[in-house]
Amino acid sequence: MGSQETPSLKMKALILVGGFGTRLRPLTLSVPKPLVDFANKPMILHQIEALKAVGVTEVVLAINYQPEVMLNFLKEFEAKLGIKIVCSQETEPMGTAGPLALARDKLIDGSGEPFFVLNSDVISEYPLKEMIAFHKSHGGEASLLVTKVDEPSKYGVVVMEESTGQVEKFVEKPKIFVGNKINAGIYLLSPSVLDRIELKPTSIEKETFPKIAAENKLFAMVLPGFWMDIGQPRDYITGLRLYLDSMRKNSPVKLASGPHIVGNVLVDETAKIGEGCLIGPDVAIGPGCVVESGVRLSRCTVMRGVRIKNHACISSSIIGWHSTVGQWARVENMTILGEDVHVADEVYSNGGVVLPHKEIKSSILKPEIVM
Repeated sequence: MGSQETPSLKMKALILVGGFGTRLRPLTLSVPKPLVDFANKPMILHQIEALKAVGVTEVVLAINYQPEVMLNFLKEFEAKLGIKIVCSQETEPMGTAGPLALARDKLIDGSGEPFFVLNSDVISEYPLKEMIAFHKSHGGEASLLVTKVDEPSKYGVVVMEESTGQVEKFVEKPKIFVGNKINAGIYLLSPSVLDRIELKPTSIEKETFPKIAAENKLFAMVLPGFWMDIGQPRDYITGLRLYLDSMRKNSPVKLASGPHIVGNVLVDETAKIGEGCLIGPDVAIGPGCVVESGVRLSRCTVMRGVRIKNHACISSSIIGWHSTVGQWARVENMTILGEDVHVADEVYSNGGVVLPHKEIKSSILKPEIVM
């Protein structure tokens, strides 16, 4: 991996974890959002592993609640991955640039090396090694990744010079078409960027980057491969499809195969799957899950310790930790079961969002929140 190639670099990274993850409730009622599983591992671990692979030795998490939960959890990965993980806690929300000023002393070590900044909701192929080379080649102050999207009006669009990548301007949620490349939420910044940021709630996209761009020191690189902000359920399900597609391309041996598998399916080795099931496409089945016989799963995530009973059918849904789905039950249309939810036999859920520790004995016929 990359860490062997660049032993001289001792790079650091800041991951913007931020708030409560309300858009992913009820899953975030049980754990902080970065610890919600995605493709059988906590979201944030995808990023930390990618950072470790290019020689990052210390990761700072900018967080404004539950740092104990995060840190206790990540201690285990610190040892496993051999990377230092520390928290920088905000007492009030600091936006996307404020946390950099707050963590200044943790990020600057006098080496002059650039540091990474990542939004914790973003999933991609993380071309961080290429990004380091790009940053060194243009000699500017900041590099960011951009990705091409079909509907740029929902995002911050980056207008750039194609050949050099030099950024001309940022246009937040443009009303008229100015381009289709949007900020992908992954940056590589020289330490001097920190001198531009005051210790107060402030936005890196709206305040810091435009100033750097005005001095022609901001450069953008187009992200190869897929990109998704998985901070809400529909995008989480789409992100899983893109992630599994990318796995099929880059490490197909990790995907399940067999007569009962259709398309891309990720199954933890400790999960048990019964006879006569049909699983896929775009399914992740976590550790310790039990899928009984005749079950149909498609476009869904089944988290650790879930039991799905005979002949149940689940599509386009997220089944939270240690839940059970009864026999002949049907769960579909962006149903999200929080932790430890029990769906009775023969129950139908059409887009139900169910809070933790509930028992569902009657059908949910239209999308609603079940307290």
